[in-house]
Amino acid sequence: MSFLWPQFLWLMAALPLLLLAYLWLLARRRKHALRYSNVASVRRAGSAGWKRHVPPALVFAACAILLFAACRPVASVRLPWARSTVMLAIDVSLSMRVPDVKPTRMAAAQDAAKVFLRQLPREIEVGLVTFAGSGQVAQRATLDREALVKSIDAFQMQLGTAVGDAIALSVAELFPDHAIDVGEMTLRAKYGRGIDAKNKPPPKAFTPVAPGSYKSAAIILLSDGRRTTGIDTLQAAKLAADRGVRIYVVGLGTADGSAMLPEGMAIYLQLDEPTLREVARMTGGEYLHAGTAEKLRMVYENLGSRMEVDTRETELSGLLALAAALLLFAAGALSVTWFRS
Repeated sequence: MSFLWPQFLWLMAALPLLLLAYLWLLARRRKHALRYSNVASVRRAGSAGWKRHVPPALVFAACAILLFAACRPVASVRLPWARSTVMLAIDVSLSMRVPDVKPTRMAAAQDAAKVFLRQLPREIEVGLVTFAGSGQVAQRATLDREALVKSIDAFQMQLGTAVGDAIALSVAELFPDHAIDVGEMTLRAKYGRGIDAKNKPPPKAFTPVAPGSYKSAAIILLSDGRRTTGIDTLQAAKLAADRGVRIYVVGLGTADGSAMLPEGMAIYLQLDEPTLREVARMTGGEYLHAGTAEKLRMVYENLGSRMEVDTRETELSGLLALAAALLLFAAGALSVTWFRS
């Protein structure tokens, strides 16, 4: 714990003076009580016993809390995310049919994504992007878990692996007002030129922030291969890094080598781990390899629990002031109830 105004800590020295003042008042009250001619009144006053000390004790505690709050204490508090969004970007290329992750990579990925949705707190919105030869938004960010599960069950596999398109599309969904033109980026990657800029509004001014500094969103990218088309992967990762969005990359399946689909069509399945690791490093995220269905489920479970809270430096003065107000209210209520004063 630290203090924004540590110079006010000396105010705590007033607490012993308050205690001494209370003891002095008690002694003074006894002297006055001895002068009473009505002995019954004195007995009633003494019969209050410990109760007469409770309201002053509550007032003393409230004063101590208020003096402490005046120093503006700050602590690292684990708080639920407020209006947070997680974008799931899942590879649906034909290589996801390979059964090296049982029963198949696709089935394992679908099962793990559902586990993630169950693990994730209900107040966090989730969006879904799928990618093969191009990327598409399968489900915009929503709290509707049933709609997300239906989208996951409806995956359709295609040729190609456009990892960069998936990242750029996820960033565009998180920042719709940044005018990120994924179509133009794709055309430039494919043909070396974009859409005619005539009559096109100028891009919105944007100031990059530190990687990983944006705490209200994250991207979870799952891929089983290397980029074969579309936007350059690291170029797309820079879009996320410049906006402070972390990317957690999950590499699925065989780390090297090739496999054969049932129809006999060879598909090169080697994971481009150096690039995927660089994506995670650039954005302040993490690279995780899942070679089995069980490991993939564990990865998603861990990610889901880690997205639940965020540790932030939080000033506690407001909470302390509220606690002091409640103590003062309790002191007044007890004083009126017990002593009618």
